Amino acid sequence: MSNKALDTQVGGGHYKDFAIQPIEYCMANGLDHCQSNVVKYVTRFRLKNGKEDLLKARHYIDLLIDYEYDKKT
Repeated sequence: MSNKALDTQVGGGHYKDFAIQPIEYCMANGLDHCQSNVVKYVTRFRLKNGKEDLLKARHYIDLLIDYEYDKKT
């Protein structure tokens, strides 16, 4: 039995079959919360919640746009 957190997934197995799990990519590239959620939802949408996950990803993109650009005007 492995003690690595990446070997355990609570609530399904929708990340296990990817060559790299979204969290590995996000951590390795220093992505913030919004960026990480975009990666997560776009990666899993076909395996978990379909359109709902794409809408969640779009919401996080909208949040990024507001935070990165609208706060500066």
